[in-house]
Amino acid sequence: MSNIPELKSDVMNAVLNLRKYSEVEAAVKLCLDQEDFAMREQITICEIPAPTFKEEVRAKYLAELMVKYGLEDVHIDEIGNCVGILKGSDNGPVVAMGAHMDTVFPEGTPIKVVQEGNIYRAPGIGDNCSGLRALMQTIRCFTENGIRPKGDIYFVGTVGEEGNGDTRGSKWFNAHNHVDGFIACDNTDVGRILWAAIGSHRWRMSIDGKGGHSYAAFGQTPSAIHAMCRAGAKVADIRPVKDPKSTYTIGTIKGGTSVNTIAPHCEVDVDIRSLDNDELLKLEAQILKIFEDAVAEENAMWPIDDEKKLLKLTKTQIGDRPAGQRPHDCPVLQAARAAQKSLGIELTNYGASSTDANFPVSQGIPATCLSAGGVQMSTHTTAEYFIRKDNHLGPQMTFLTLLALSGYKDVAPILPKRA
Repeated sequence: MSNIPELKSDVMNAVLNLRKYSEVEAAVKLCLDQEDFAMREQITICEIPAPTFKEEVRAKYLAELMVKYGLEDVHIDEIGNCVGILKGSDNGPVVAMGAHMDTVFPEGTPIKVVQEGNIYRAPGIGDNCSGLRALMQTIRCFTENGIRPKGDIYFVGTVGEEGNGDTRGSKWFNAHNHVDGFIACDNTDVGRILWAAIGSHRWRMSIDGKGGHSYAAFGQTPSAIHAMCRAGAKVADIRPVKDPKSTYTIGTIKGGTSVNTIAPHCEVDVDIRSLDNDELLKLEAQILKIFEDAVAEENAMWPIDDEKKLLKLTKTQIGDRPAGQRPHDCPVLQAARAAQKSLGIELTNYGASSTDANFPVSQGIPATCLSAGGVQMSTHTTAEYFIRKDNHLGPQMTFLTLLALSGYKDVAPILPKRA
């Protein structure tokens, strides 16, 4: 990568000073020593189905592991997140690490991990069972080496990160717990550190009317599909700003009853994204107005006085992931980069995505998303597979990042406490 922002020397030195403690190095080594164990754990977790909105069984299993590995106050919170706390030794900053438990696959999808050498095949084996594997390994780094950071660390298996789950677990956790910093663990590319959160607003636009026979009722009732076609054509002509990058798409469309029927119903799902909340809201307002105008135009096409025969538009928001960016000197970004460098990992992707870090980033909380190690492929398909390669690097990086943020013994916390 070119034009990489400065990594502050004091942060780098803090991580290097942490690694002078024998127990910290032992924890780093533990990730390598326990690679086989952690991979078996990843397989076990994967074979517990966890569709979005139905993560209860997986959450219960993770809670049992958290208790076994020595966390305190382990519980399933009101929305379904699995939460455990590593108590700090001092009044240091509070940090949280979260990995989402849910998968994109519907209930009933067969899930049995098949191993072929260093390749493991199963829906969800990479996204995000690799993140959950890293979460559990990071916990063991602390507890099996008696390492107590200065501040409390929450470890969280979150619900509802995927699709219409709308990162609801992360939103709930961060809204109901005061944390000074947050790290999501998703993806497997340890060269990736996210400095920005891509916001997305998703809408279901439904048009409904009386409908009727294509010949007998022609001119007496407007078509929901025709109105939707008007809207779609105008949406397709939008050219959003390139910087900050903003996008849209009509992702699904359905409606009508038969080829010879004036459609009484049509609906589409619209995805709108941007790196900037203001641009996101501008693009959203433009698109919503297009649908309103299209329905009005279709209604005006026909001499219909009965309001009951006119088309109605219903707008339902089905997704709200806020956007945000962190300054390059953000302590979470700096600590992650220093941990990454101390492990000899090259920063290859300093970018943006949509993850459980979106909400805290949008609230001004120092946050990022780090990766679990290994390689995930064919993500979000039933042909998904995971390549076991340098699995230890993910939890090594999250462990050192959390410890640097929280502080340990003579090494002061990098992360300041929020008001």
